[in-house]
Amino acid sequence: MKNKLVIVTGASSGIGKATAIRFAQKGANIVLAARSEEKLVRISKEILKYGVEVLVVPTDVSIEMECKMLMEKAIQKFGKIDVLVNNAGISMRAAFAEIDLKVLKKVMDVNFWGTVYCTRYAMDSLLKNKGSVVGVSSIAGYKGLPGRTGYSSSKFAMHGFLEALRIENLKKGIHVLLACPGFTASNIRNTALAFDGTAQGETPRDEQKMMQPEEVALAIVKSVEKRKDRITLTTNGKLTVFLNKFFPKWVDRLVYKHMSNEPGAPF
Repeated sequence: MKNKLVIVTGASSGIGKATAIRFAQKGANIVLAARSEEKLVRISKEILKYGVEVLVVPTDVSIEMECKMLMEKAIQKFGKIDVLVNNAGISMRAAFAEIDLKVLKKVMDVNFWGTVYCTRYAMDSLLKNKGSVVGVSSIAGYKGLPGRTGYSSSKFAMHGFLEALRIENLKKGIHVLLACPGFTASNIRNTALAFDGTAQGETPRDEQKMMQPEEVALAIVKSVEKRKDRITLTTNGKLTVFLNKFFPKWVDRLVYKHMSNEPGAPF
């Protein structure tokens, strides 16, 4: 990865921050993108100690022109894009029968359209450099999660988009990785949207017992280096995906039972 140019969206915390740091440790130059410039600047100072170059570009990936500007600034400074990590994401937690539909639209705008916008405007450079597109998805992109209809929908859409992109460019040398962690300790549950679009404010899970962002970052970087098509992390995640192929109704009941045990489950 030495002297490669890696763009990471949602880089201000969690998996995005950890992934940017891990790529920097490998010698890659980094473009940090997220809405909070203040947080990105702090992280950039941490990354600079690895002797690489860093560019901070405040970006709301739900806005197409900001995604376009992100790619233009990256190319203007570094002349290329080698790896795009579509990590920016938002979650939600509410029963569909009670939800304001603006919540689903917001989740789709960030998780799905943010990936589409960023990938589209990076595409020319990625094709030229036979680079990598990474989608940081979720087990929720393989199995619908009750209480998270919008989140699962956005991840299913991301899966379809990236898989189609991979096949469409099968003979052009571009690499597409779909990375699916299980529940990972991050800020995403604190900022998850409630039924009315307000932030949930606190996580319903014990974050310390989950996979840590640094573990996910390590798996992503290794998979980019090996140009893997997809990775599914955590034992529960792998079991869910495997068993769902053969016993989907049984897995439906298991998922319902597991998710309904969350404190304050909305269904």
